[in-house]
Amino acid sequence: MLYFLQILRLISLRLRRENLHRVAFVLLALIFMATMAFSYFEEELGLFDAFWWSIVTVTTVGYGDISPATLGGRIVGIALMMLGIGFLGVLTATIASVLIENKLMENRGMKRVRVKGHFVICGWNFRGHDIVAELRADDKTGDVPIVVIAELTEKPLDDSNLHFIRGEIQPKVLEMANLKDAQTVIQLSDDQLDARVRDARTILDTLTIKTLYPDVYVCVELIESINIEHCRRAKADEIIVVGELSTNLLVQAALDHGITHMITELVSNRYGSELYKVELPSSLVGLTFFEVMCKLKKNHEILCVAVENKGTHKLIANPDADYRLSAEDELVVIATNRPELGYRLSDK
Repeated sequence: MLYFLQILRLISLRLRRENLHRVAFVLLALIFMATMAFSYFEEELGLFDAFWWSIVTVTTVGYGDISPATLGGRIVGIALMMLGIGFLGVLTATIASVLIENKLMENRGMKRVRVKGHFVICGWNFRGHDIVAELRADDKTGDVPIVVIAELTEKPLDDSNLHFIRGEIQPKVLEMANLKDAQTVIQLSDDQLDARVRDARTILDTLTIKTLYPDVYVCVELIESINIEHCRRAKADEIIVVGELSTNLLVQAALDHGITHMITELVSNRYGSELYKVELPSSLVGLTFFEVMCKLKKNHEILCVAVENKGTHKLIANPDADYRLSAEDELVVIATNRPELGYRLSDK
């Protein structure tokens, strides 16, 4: 509805800017006069039928259900066809140009977005396509809007639910992306910059985002681990060091051949089983980790591998068997699809 009203406003502004509102007025006046004249000459027709004939004639539809039988009616028809098509053509061409211009502005990242609860990807590199594909593959985010902020010439992907804002990370651009209503920001590094300044640019952008919108959750991609502390000072919520992660995976591949295949599967939403973090059902509060793990595996083929406290954000991988879960704990599980344990285990 808001989009439709926005289009009407743009059309109205364009008509006034080009003085085409006068053309619209003349067209309406022409239809009105043709209606009155046609009903006068064609006495057997009512006023509404005359109006219907005027609309059908001026739009060149020509149903043929009503046609002039008198000389005066035919003269009115000739005048309406000669004059009306010109005025109507100007109006329809203007409306079409507004719609085309609006679409071009969207593809070029020049329009403000109105979505809420969306993901924002700041920056764009060769990993951007895979990030969007992973988000779309998850049931939780498959239909969530995505907004890309990048210094590109046009929208990077043909996705009807992906929006593009062209520019650098600055207050006006972030406002155009409606960052105050976003749920998560993914900050990508700029591959076109030198490796020594790439992380500095990423940290500066993160600081800008968290200063203006401290409540939004920001996940940051860094290249070198020595910059982690600087990124933490910029208030990043989660930091992924690409170089360090690939180094660790290479070492694991050398020590335990083939283990990286499992890791790749667990972090991909597009195939196999994935890692998920879910709320602890009230029915499991107070049980030990071993009891919860057995219940989940036996009843739902879900493997619990870690516990995270919502208050302290402390993650415990493979807790002791007698670790007792509290209402503040969340479960990190491996499952083929995103589990919904809140109601599935309520009566277990």
